[in-house]
Order: sequence, then C-alpha cells, then structure tokens
Amino acid sequence: MTSLPGRTARPLAGLAAFALTAGVFAAPAHAAPATPAAPATPAAPAAPAAPQSATGQKGGVRLHTNAELAKALKRIERASHGRVRVRSVGKSNEGRPLWFATLGDGPKRLMYVTQQHGDEPLGTESALKALDTLGVRDDRDARRLRSKITLGILVRANPDGHQRQWRYNYDPDAKPEYGEPGKGYDINRYHNPSMKPADNPVPEAAAIRRTFDRFRPSIMVDYHMQGRYAFPPPDGREITTSILWPTNTTVPADALKRSKQVGVRVYNAFTRAGAVVSQYPGGDYEGIARNAYGILGGASLLIELSDLPPERQRFQVQTAYVSMVDLAQAAAYRRLDGIDPAAADKIPLRGPELPGTNSAHSEHADGS
Repeated sequence: MTSLPGRTARPLAGLAAFALTAGVFAAPAHAAPATPAAPATPAAPAAPAAPQSATGQKGGVRLHTNAELAKALKRIERASHGRVRVRSVGKSNEGRPLWFATLGDGPKRLMYVTQQHGDEPLGTESALKALDTLGVRDDRDARRLRSKITLGILVRANPDGHQRQWRYNYDPDAKPEYGEPGKGYDINRYHNPSMKPADNPVPEAAAIRRTFDRFRPSIMVDYHMQGRYAFPPPDGREITTSILWPTNTTVPADALKRSKQVGVRVYNAFTRAGAVVSQYPGGDYEGIARNAYGILGGASLLIELSDLPPERQRFQVQTAYVSMVDLAQAAAYRRLDGIDPAAADKIPLRGPELPGTNSAHSEHADGS
C-alpha cells in the first residue's frame, strides 16, 4: 500500500481505531426485524422482491430492503437520542421516500449520496455503519467531531431501482436520452446545473439537487459500483476501488483543487484499509453528479467499489465505511487544506476489465 504525498495527519485515535477495526456486520448494529412492514402501495405494477445479498450468492453482504432501510435509519435516530436526524427529502417515481440522515452542527458541511444506480448497493450498507459510528457513539471524540462538521447522507437515492435490481429508476413511460425506454432514467445523467429541479424529469435527481442547494455542502461524495478490473502488467493486481474528481472544463479552479485534495485523502484512506485504488476513466458530461456539483462549486468526488465475489463484499463495505469516517475527520480538523492537489494525478489509471467476469455494472457513455 502506497500513500500519496500530502499532509494526511493521523486522524482522531478513538474513531479511527473504531473505523479500521470494527467488523462489518452480518446483521448491522441496528438491523431491522426480519419481517418488515408492508411497503406503501406503488403507483405502478408490483416490483419483484429486492435482493437479499449483493449478488444473490451465499456469503455476500445481506442488503437492507427498502422497508428495512427505513426501519434501520429510524432505529439509528432513536439510538442516537436525536443526534442523527432522518427525514424524507423527496419521493421516487413510485412514491418511495428518499431518506436524508444528518448529524453534527459544525460549520464544515459534507454530503454523501449512495446508490443512484439501483444495482450498486454496497455504499448504502457502508453509510449505515458510518451513521452509527459518527452519530450513535457519544464519547469525547465523537462529540468533538460533531461540533466541527455537519454531515448529511442521502441513503439509497434509487429505491425503485434497488427494488428491481437494475440500474435505472422506474418510469415505464420514460423515453430517456440516458436510460432505457420502458424501464426508466439513469439518475446519474440528470444533474445538469442549468436545469431547475422543477424541470427535471427524474424526481430522484431533482431531490438530490434540491438537497444540495438547501444543505450547501462544501464536499460532495457519490458512491457507486463498477465491474472488475486489474492494473496492466507487471502490476497485475485486481482493483477494488476507483475514484475520480470533476473533469468538466467549466468547473471552477478552486472547486477542482479542493476535489483533488479530497481525492488524495480518500485514496489514502482506502489504501490504508487494504484497498487497491485507481483513477476511474470518467467523462466530462455536465449531467453526471461528479461534474455537476463541481460546476456548482463543491469539492466533488466519485467513488466506484468493484463488484467483487461474495466472500469479498464485507471487505468492500468496510473500506467504503472507513473512507466515510476518515473524510469526515479530515474535514473537521482541516487535514485537507495542506494536501497537494497535483498528487491526485499520480493515482494510477484503471486497467482492463478482467476476462470472463460478465459484470452487471457495464460501462456507459461518459462513465459512472
């Protein structure tokens, strides 16, 4: 594991140790009951049951259904005695709530988004662990951290896609420029900064933009999943994570600098946790969240967790969780400001897709 240059000072001992050593749950600390309440009646034909593991194979991480996710978030809210606040910031096209969980009351504001693509679920499971660590814990380190940051996580931005185990939202009337007719829209192509939320045909993307505008984060991180890739020879290692900052040419210079500083910090957090990290080969289309929120002035970063075999999914959840906690700490204690943004360009490029993997997370035009 090689850390990039830049001041990445040792994070808070208590929370850092917890993040690096806490086991990934077989059942989360605030797991929902096995039999969830019946979901709200959808506005369209009933969807198939959501997957119980990320791949449907034995040994994978057990995923929260939409109903279980709502219960888990509410349980975290209760266990935190109000330190974690959960509310709906919109509804999916089928009417499911889009949950936004916040904690802290400090001046540095961060926003994480998980699962814009419904079949990319592991970031959501990591987010539940991060909320537990940062919000439910009430020792001195946790209280001090919450006094310096306000963190908001939009947990599972695409509940309809999760329900159907596919990439898009659910809109059978869609005739999308980005998406699939008769299925739905690719949410992560509808963040164009020039589009008003009221004019956005994708309610989930509109909700993310409205939340960004109201919450005003200085850092915006978007968690996705990708296929399986390796570095070219002679390295040859399988990549577990790829990251990328905004690449649109209209991103303000300061926002690009801060995005790359975040990227270096996140790279180092992942590698310290045992991940193998590359640059993601994304495009410059302004409708991708990574670019859009950079254009709007945020330090914006894309994180892509590789779709590893079931026995390695717990590792993937754990490394993403560590990245969430570490970035919150770095922002709180001004550990980002001294990082050389040029170090981001030294992160190695992603190599070729591994043969025979047949990943469901296929590449799309403009990436992510």
